[in-house]
Amino acid sequence: GFFPGAPGTFAGGIALLIWYGLYLLLSSYVLVLTTIFLIVATTLIGVWTSNVMEKYWGEDPRAVVIDEYVGTWIPLLVAPSGEHSIWVAIIGFALFRLIDIFKPLGCRWIDQNIKGGWGVMLDDVLAGFYALLLLLAGKSLFL
Repeated sequence: GFFPGAPGTFAGGIALLIWYGLYLLLSSYVLVLTTIFLIVATTLIGVWTSNVMEKYWGEDPRAVVIDEYVGTWIPLLVAPSGEHSIWVAIIGFALFRLIDIFKPLGCRWIDQNIKGGWGVMLDDVLAGFYALLLLLAGKSLFL
């Protein structure tokens, strides 16, 4: 969270590297289950830690980037199968970051209206879900 310039993108990149390491070690089925576990567990931990950090650093502190991990991992649920898995993962990461930055279709509303840890986490969950839908559409059209 203290990375200068683009801490969210840096954190998302770390999340992508963690997923890639798991991709190299696990079968597709186990990778999907592991990714789901990481998404759920990190979301719940993120709600708690964000609530704690807001007491010290104010609303949705820039240094809190646990939400970027969750948002990055959600579209990667569709990446583990096929010969283009790594490119699908990279495109999923890029889609998530673009959606997270521009906050369309309810993401901005969540960011501005849901307070506390749930607000910190849920706008990235929704952005990740939108990236997942776009990635699914892209995979069905091009792969």
